[in-house]
Amino acid sequence: MQEGIPEHLNDTDHLAVLGYEDSFSRSMSLWGNFALGFTYLSPLVGVYSLFAVALSTGGPPSIWWILIVACGQMLVALVFGEVVSQYPIHGGVYPWARRLWGRRYAWMAAWVYIWAMMVTITAVAEFGTGFVASLFGITLTPAITLMIALGFLLLALAINFTGTAWLGRIARIGLFAELIGVIGVGLYLLIFQRKNDIGVFFDSMGVAGDGSYAGAFFAAAITGLFLFYGFEACGDVAEEVENPAKRIPRAMQLTIVVGGVSALFSFAGYVLAAPNLQEIVRGEVEDPIPAILESTLGAVGAKIFLVVALLAFISCVLSLQAAASRLIFSFARDGMLPGHRWLSKVSATSKVPNNALIVACTVPALFCVLIFVNENLLVPITSFAILGIYVAFQMVVLAALRQRLKGWRPAGPFSLGRWGTVVNTAALAYGIFAFVILATPGSSGDFLEDYVVHLGLGLVVVAGLLYLFAARPDSHSDAPEGDAIHVATEIRQRTGQLTVPRRNE
Repeated sequence: MQEGIPEHLNDTDHLAVLGYEDSFSRSMSLWGNFALGFTYLSPLVGVYSLFAVALSTGGPPSIWWILIVACGQMLVALVFGEVVSQYPIHGGVYPWARRLWGRRYAWMAAWVYIWAMMVTITAVAEFGTGFVASLFGITLTPAITLMIALGFLLLALAINFTGTAWLGRIARIGLFAELIGVIGVGLYLLIFQRKNDIGVFFDSMGVAGDGSYAGAFFAAAITGLFLFYGFEACGDVAEEVENPAKRIPRAMQLTIVVGGVSALFSFAGYVLAAPNLQEIVRGEVEDPIPAILESTLGAVGAKIFLVVALLAFISCVLSLQAAASRLIFSFARDGMLPGHRWLSKVSATSKVPNNALIVACTVPALFCVLIFVNENLLVPITSFAILGIYVAFQMVVLAALRQRLKGWRPAGPFSLGRWGTVVNTAALAYGIFAFVILATPGSSGDFLEDYVVHLGLGLVVVAGLLYLFAARPDSHSDAPEGDAIHVATEIRQRTGQLTVPRRNE
């Protein structure tokens, strides 16, 4: 290291190398950033939403998908960590794909990701209505469901308008609610309320009938695949985190580890405490978790859990909305969206992209209205969100591997070193494996039901391609692209990792 040359660039200088000014308030700490990603991933929401489906599809052994997918997504998180360490800028998937490949490639990755995020916000708001109804003894009707879902969205918007500091505070409250709701309750059920032997996790309990269990087990992969995304949100707010190049990779990895452990405790606790496990596996109990909690925690304990779960749902919607708004802002800042000047404005007081936040609230609200008109739309649009997220993720993973093969060595503070290419290749292989599982059509015999994921993704991709080649949004943007090797070289020069020989005078 040369004397007087910093080991790492400070936040302002790092942004300057990337072509941007430091215009946000860096008030989010490592723990606030981790809380944002964790509450987006939300093991409480994931386990509650899929517990009955997982058991009726794959039986108790479906719990192993939590471990399998956690390991696969950790590979993806490590790749993302190297990328965000070199490119700690708002928007996550979009700027990463742009700087690793190019404008059109990034536009498609972000287009798919934006719609998947909007649908995910909608789904979480809709699923959370059941907790409100149970807590206050309300009978859910389509109209009441719509009102509660819109209430979630508007409450999140109001909190997000106040600024990054409050976003971090509420995310931390959501983090504690999640940990109490999943690890606390899970451990209590495991230690004091066990009604089944641990051997059930190796017992299919007849879900495959007379056929092979392999098909049933792979069908239950949704147990983990639906759960493990959200860690990328840590990078969506990079310009609001102090020292993001070092902290965000750590926050992403923490999100996967703590999320995985939490989900395992929670899922295992419910299974082992279920007094009617065989009935749940046979699909005779539509919503088993409230009954399990009622029988183990009592009426008062179940109500307390509902309050904790409600806090987790609110925090999840808040984190999703914040992440989506930063992606929209980043997209618009580069001139890649209609109305980009309006969408890229940052509030002078709260230092957040208010207009992008309005869009991140309005679009899910419109989806909620569509679900009010036809409640059968909730499952199809939720199914699209999962595959859409994985497509966008793997577009970044593929772009990173392409740059490595061209000679890119990531220059951020977080680096995998010689293991980078190996981990990157393994992450891509895992992504292909996940695609195959997610894209396998159902076997109900109903074309729409069996191919709804393919139809949803196809519609979004075709619409995106038509707009891309008709309106040419990429032609309106002159922001940098495909510069991974160049930026890495400049960072190394500025930090003394790469010396440039002087000419002889």
